[in-house]
Amino acid sequence: MSDYHEIFEKMPDGVLLHEPGGGAIVETNEQFCSMLGYSREELLELDFDAIHLDEPPYTAERAEELVRQAAREEPLHFEWVTKTKSGAPLPVEVHLRETTIDGDVRVLAVVRDITERQRRQQELTLQNHRLEKFASIVSHDLRNPLSVAQGRLELAREECDSEHLDAVSRAHERMESLIRDLLVLAREGSEAMTVDSVELSTHAKLSWANVQSGDAALVVDDDQRSIRADPGRLEQLFENLFRNSVEHGGDVSVTVGLVEDGFYVEDDGPGIPQHIVQEVFEAGYSSVEDGTGIGLSIVMEIVTAHGWEIRVTESERGGARFEVTGVEFVS
Repeated sequence: MSDYHEIFEKMPDGVLLHEPGGGAIVETNEQFCSMLGYSREELLELDFDAIHLDEPPYTAERAEELVRQAAREEPLHFEWVTKTKSGAPLPVEVHLRETTIDGDVRVLAVVRDITERQRRQQELTLQNHRLEKFASIVSHDLRNPLSVAQGRLELAREECDSEHLDAVSRAHERMESLIRDLLVLAREGSEAMTVDSVELSTHAKLSWANVQSGDAALVVDDDQRSIRADPGRLEQLFENLFRNSVEHGGDVSVTVGLVEDGFYVEDDGPGIPQHIVQEVFEAGYSSVEDGTGIGLSIVMEIVTAHGWEIRVTESERGGARFEVTGVEFVS
């Protein structure tokens, strides 16, 4: 067995060699045979043209043009649709280049089945469309009662002077901001973020002020470290983690601190049972009767948009601990 043939067989992707100009297939590996449903003997009797669709833009002529381009310029990387033995289309990712093996000019193609990737992309596109529609409906339905509440607040100011009214006004402003951010996040995702240097402890304290915390208490690490993050999204993340602690633990003590490559939020509440740890970030999941099941899914969206990671574990006091890692600290 030649060295290149041994390499072929060990590769997880489909590999084939064919003659230039859409010529005969001269070698392939078992992975490529399996992808297309042929035996090796059957494939080696075919020309390169025989395994491509004849529908634009996946014609044999276009394939030959790409082969010539790979010979003249640099190796090519593109998505394509080939066809199986049954004639079914198969979406693939192709790495193409011209090379010389044993003195003969050959075209080398490394081929990866991307059926599952395209399915996920289609599902994501559909999901994003539904999310945008949902966000638009929710923001409209929220703005109507919010406008009523703001109007009533102005009437209340005319009748009395209370420090509680200022707190109500701040809550209204925060609701306006969240509605706006919900729409932007749904429509633009991570591209809508404005990443800046953000002092972690300061924003944790600001977020706590927006949570109905009762007799719960917040303890923040005194280390004045800053991270690269979108300030508004970071506050949303903290608020939802804080609410999760208060809703499930009541008058808990919540702590925010640093880990080597990120930060954590933990409490001394009842904790999260191990058997539901993998479910808590799913939209709609809640272990409390009046929970929306949205809070922690929003946390996951924010973490993902920043390129971070999050894991759930148990705090030293037996409560829940959320660790966010992969965070960039500012020197």
